[in-house]
Amino acid sequence: MFPCRRWLWVSFVVFLALPVRAASLAEGFARLPAGAVVLLMPLDIELFSVSAGGVLEPQAEWTEKAHANLRQAFLTRSSVLKVNFMPLPGEVDEVVESLNRLHGAVGQAIILHQSGLFALPTKEGKLDWSLGDEAALMRERSGADYALFAFVRDSYASSERVAMMVVGALLGFGLSGGMQVGYASLVDLSSGRVVWFNRLLRQSGDLREFDKARESCDALLEKFPE
Repeated sequence: MFPCRRWLWVSFVVFLALPVRAASLAEGFARLPAGAVVLLMPLDIELFSVSAGGVLEPQAEWTEKAHANLRQAFLTRSSVLKVNFMPLPGEVDEVVESLNRLHGAVGQAIILHQSGLFALPTKEGKLDWSLGDEAALMRERSGADYALFAFVRDSYASSERVAMMVVGALLGFGLSGGMQVGYASLVDLSSGRVVWFNRLLRQSGDLREFDKARESCDALLEKFPE
């Protein structure tokens, strides 16, 4: 698991609310080449409960279930998309953890700077981002052509929070419950270039059950360049 501090969770909710196309392709990239192998990187996931006062409380057991459910959902989705996903060979080491942290930061930058108020003029609205040369290490290790990264933070209203929401509605003001936010990226391991990016922001979804995790997987892989 790659933990995320609570203040960072709030930041991601803000960033994901910014205007950006739900799914984007890098210039010159339309689909995966025939026979391409896509390495499924360890998923960066953390689940929270929302207390009565709106505080996000990490839930380790939920997070463990979510990792297993979403990973299996991605692997079973392989046949539907006709994409050759392969699991990471060997153990998760510092190189893998470093790349996942880098992907988390780059994904945040894409959402913040690709379009909208904080768009970078030099990008001209294009998906023009990279994880750098370090991505090639995963190509050497796995033999894969591309890597799929996914970042998800999911929260669920506690029974106490639900009660507060009901009271708030009766009194004429709204209180938020849980949210599912995240993004997925397809990275060319020969160059480190992000060639496809999709974000997720909604108040539905549940990674704690496999069938529902499959639906979240489908949402993350919407318009995947098969």
